[in-house]
Amino acid sequence: MARIKDEDIQLVRERVRIDEVVEQYVTLRNAGGGARKGLCPFHDERTPSFNVRPAQGFYHCFGCGAGGDSIKFIMEIEGLAFAEAVERLADKVGLQLRYEETGAPTGPRRDPGQRQRLLAAHKAAAQFYAGQLFSASEAAPGRRLVTDRGFDQAAAELFQMGWAPKSGQALTAHLRGMGFTEQELVVGGLARKSARGLFDAFQGRLLWPIKEISGEVIGFGARRMFDDDFMSGKYVNTSETPIYKKTQVLYGIDLARDPIRKQSQAVVVEGYTDVMACHQAGILTAVATCGTAFGESHARVLRRLMLDHDAFHGEVIFTFDGDEAGQKAAVKAFEGDEEFTGQTYVAVEPRGMDPCDLRLTDGDEAVRELISSRIPLYRFVLDNTLERYDLDRGDQRIDAVRDAVRLTASVRDASKVDAFLREIATRVGTDIDLVHAEHRKAGQHKPAAPRATRAAVAEPEPAPEPAVFASFGAPQFADEREALKALAQFPHLAGPIAAELTDEDFVHPVAREIWRHMAARGLPTGPDSGWVPAVSDALPGDDLRRVLGVAAVEPMHASEQSAVAVVPAVMARLQELSIQRSIADVKSRLQRTDPTAPEYQEVFGQLVALEQRRRGVRERSLGAAAP
Repeated sequence: MARIKDEDIQLVRERVRIDEVVEQYVTLRNAGGGARKGLCPFHDERTPSFNVRPAQGFYHCFGCGAGGDSIKFIMEIEGLAFAEAVERLADKVGLQLRYEETGAPTGPRRDPGQRQRLLAAHKAAAQFYAGQLFSASEAAPGRRLVTDRGFDQAAAELFQMGWAPKSGQALTAHLRGMGFTEQELVVGGLARKSARGLFDAFQGRLLWPIKEISGEVIGFGARRMFDDDFMSGKYVNTSETPIYKKTQVLYGIDLARDPIRKQSQAVVVEGYTDVMACHQAGILTAVATCGTAFGESHARVLRRLMLDHDAFHGEVIFTFDGDEAGQKAAVKAFEGDEEFTGQTYVAVEPRGMDPCDLRLTDGDEAVRELISSRIPLYRFVLDNTLERYDLDRGDQRIDAVRDAVRLTASVRDASKVDAFLREIATRVGTDIDLVHAEHRKAGQHKPAAPRATRAAVAEPEPAPEPAVFASFGAPQFADEREALKALAQFPHLAGPIAAELTDEDFVHPVAREIWRHMAARGLPTGPDSGWVPAVSDALPGDDLRRVLGVAAVEPMHASEQSAVAVVPAVMARLQELSIQRSIADVKSRLQRTDPTAPEYQEVFGQLVALEQRRRGVRERSLGAAAP
């Protein structure tokens, strides 16, 4: 498997101006001290609290706590993985990334130059297909299906639907004429090669372009229209390519991105026409998987868009058919519900209609009512669980309770478990004490360790307890907070005194841990926008990174012009406080020592030396702060 070289990641951070990246999404205004400020793109606010520090290459929102470097910003706002975000920014500044092998290949190797060519080919293919749908006579079956499913030409154009000619050579000839190579067409999944030469991957099919969250076409979904179609399957998607991974793609995410972010809601449907029907009915947060079950990678995309975490709850609504397959899909989604902090719901049409059929039969309002009538997913799964038992029999009621209480393992919010147990008791018709007893028994038989996940393998070292982080805002740590700001914003100015610092100069464990990683990295000798992001990457845990993010953007009690004097004074003040703590310790020891004992003079000498050192640091601090 290939990974981007660390030095190239650092180059991306150095060459990309974070304010230029952010300004593609946020209007920024100068806020003084080298900072820029705007309305946060990650939560609704009226007063700007989103700060960007170009010199430090960092952003932080004092409203919702979001923060990081340019790579993190693109990951969050575009819903991209780390490597994809690095590649996107590298393309922006014209940097050719280098890769190194880290193990056995698990898929197509990343190549930024190749990626741009494949994206360009897919864009051209989408335009070609779209032009065919409403101009070619052979595309009449496709146009008829569009109409039969309740859509007009405007809707087809909004989703850039297209038609693949039956000839099998039309797209290939068109793209080759534009300068794309045979290899690019095959690698991109647009064409196939046989003994007789190159031919179009899709022939005589109605097409939907599949797009990244940024709107770039990366593949196609194709519906069979003729009985003599050589491809098996009513619906066929582009095969895995360097730019298309079906487990990471959600159809319609390019259109639904902003509505999902604003409403903190996502509606997951099962097909292309269902997405179209929802959008036409005003459900603009609808997306669908592309020929695969909803999985962890899809969940991560939605989490990033909804900012789904313990303090900000999103809402995910699944629509399933009412048949047995749909019920199994709902149970699977419930078991994977730990992917979301927000409440997960399910919307099932009683007659088993999907959103597209429902819209055809009853209109747009019926689709909106289907989504608004959602019920919690756990309740839907509970209904299906209890239906397997005869609740008129005592033994069956006990078995039903035992089966139902196991569902609480998938309910992360402990405050909701008790309500769930009471609902089980009511539905089964038994005493709540029995349900609690069975719940306790089920808890005693839980596995010793949670099931392993890919995320768990890469879990960072445990960070300090939240209470410790909360205390860092206390008044007594104001000097340490200022020192961290000086180190993060002006490390090259703090360097001369910082070279004398030790871990003991920081009292709070948060400041001490961040300082350790700063010292391990080494302070730069000049302005370096990539230094803070590199330190952030090395920190063990998001809480520490958030503290560093605040330190990197929160204004110091100094202007940009006076930083040359103020920063050394801040660092000297930190050193003076550390010496004062040592003096207090030595004085305490001196008071406990017998004046006639030999060690008394030794301890007294230590006190004198510390006092002299403190005065020296104090004078240096005052001298640095003087105009």
